Amino acid sequence: MGDVIQFKKPKPGEKFKGLSLCNSGFHKWEPVQENPFDVDQGRLITRLVCKRCGATKTEAR
Repeated sequence: MGDVIQFKKPKPGEKFKGLSLCNSGFHKWEPVQENPFDVDQGRLITRLVCKRCGATKTEAR
């Protein structure tokens, strides 16, 4: 017979991992380090990635 593995029920904090904030529109944006900025149409463009969910956006400054 094989070994019996005990499965544990995930806690609510582990189950959602902070995605409720991102679903409500409160992302935690961080700039991308590989390509910190890009020049597009004479404006400085910054690429941002959410630390929690991985969503990306660009911001013109």
